[in-house]
Amino acid sequence: MTTMTNASVREFKMPDVGEGLTEAEILKWYVQPGDTVTDGQVVCEVETAKAAVELPIPYDGVVRALHFPEGTTVDVGTSIIAVDVAGGAAPAEEAPAAPAVPAEPAAEPGEKPAARQPVLVGYGVATSSTRRRPRKQAPDDAAAQQAAVAVQAELNGHGAAAAVAQDRPLAKPPVRKLAKDLGIDLATVTPTGPDGIITREDVHAAVAAVQAPQEQPAPVSAPAPAAPAAPVSYDTARETRVPVKGVRKATAAAMVGSAFTAPHVTEFVTVDVTRTMKLVEELKQDKEFAGLRVNPLLLIAKALLVAIRRNPEVNASWDEAAQEIVVKHYVNLGIAAATPRGLIVPNIKDAHAKTLPQLAESLGELVSTAREGKTSPSAMQAGTVTITNVGVFGVDTGTPILNPGESAILAVGAIKLQPWVHKGKVKPRQVTTLALSFDHRLVDGELGSKVLADVAAILENPKRLITWA
Repeated sequence: MTTMTNASVREFKMPDVGEGLTEAEILKWYVQPGDTVTDGQVVCEVETAKAAVELPIPYDGVVRALHFPEGTTVDVGTSIIAVDVAGGAAPAEEAPAAPAVPAEPAAEPGEKPAARQPVLVGYGVATSSTRRRPRKQAPDDAAAQQAAVAVQAELNGHGAAAAVAQDRPLAKPPVRKLAKDLGIDLATVTPTGPDGIITREDVHAAVAAVQAPQEQPAPVSAPAPAAPAAPVSYDTARETRVPVKGVRKATAAAMVGSAFTAPHVTEFVTVDVTRTMKLVEELKQDKEFAGLRVNPLLLIAKALLVAIRRNPEVNASWDEAAQEIVVKHYVNLGIAAATPRGLIVPNIKDAHAKTLPQLAESLGELVSTAREGKTSPSAMQAGTVTITNVGVFGVDTGTPILNPGESAILAVGAIKLQPWVHKGKVKPRQVTTLALSFDHRLVDGELGSKVLADVAAILENPKRLITWA
């Protein structure tokens, strides 16, 4: 990394895009040395332990140097890009020399700059993309104009792709990295995801298509004898080493810290949720829930919130430094979500104060944002209790590990039709198993049992949502 001494050169440092994060990985550079950038223009995308974030530059100028390549993990506070705010050209060793070109025409006096759109962090995104210095062209020769654009793109070091940046394939950062690692050009991949988004499966399908041998038709006149089948080879390597970073690194550290700090206790209960499932179907027809997603998780979340109201001491945390138990008078309800980037636990702030339709709306927004990979770091901070729905994978139950700083986590198993004694007769009923893990330092067996029993009682007879709330 070269240190710039010119007073007009400013170094943009890796910011802390979350609460207390110490590093981030550079996923993608959107500019190159010699490019002109404007205040608020996104110059790169980085991935922290909690989210993928686009970084805008806070000043105008010309890019002098990119200090780190894509895929590099950089500490917060380290300079990642140098920008000449005086607008000078990049040094010869950083950008190829180009013929002199006329200056860009000044904006008309009556023109106003386009408004910038807000982003997750930074100063806002400029509506324009990287500006290029055009070559002198013959105005009446369309073919010459196209050729000049292609030549200028090559001089800027971007090739023809720069002229069609608007046709950049749609894919999430983890999918782009997968394609890069496998040597697949996303422009050649056929997307199958919603809105033309390329998925991981699409990339793997493209790899298989490239590696598949082309079959040659056998001669008809003299067919060759059938050769013995070759042994199946799944991979040339017997092992694959995957760097531990990003979400996986943060998850591993959090789980190890939780498992070996908080003494875990897990209790289980199997419950008949047939009435709850009937209520779910009724709420789907209710006009108050029009346009909202109603599912069993909604009523399970509400049942847990009611159980916490009846047993408020469970909603607490352990302060080791002060040797105090901190009882929370609010509930930030975490929902564990499996995403392409790994497991994340965003939470619904002040879930205890929401009505059932408001809770349904918040759950829908949380899930859709997590699936799109747009969950912000702040959405994953300050959780108090969590729900993990392992039933979506067909699993009966589990022994979940607490999120650090939380006192309880509820695992919900698959809801299955099972024989059940109901009103003295064996009948097919919809049954599930709940598991509650809690921190035994501040939650004893009696309190944990009461919370789990209350959740089960509400799901068995959802009328208690009214009588107990």
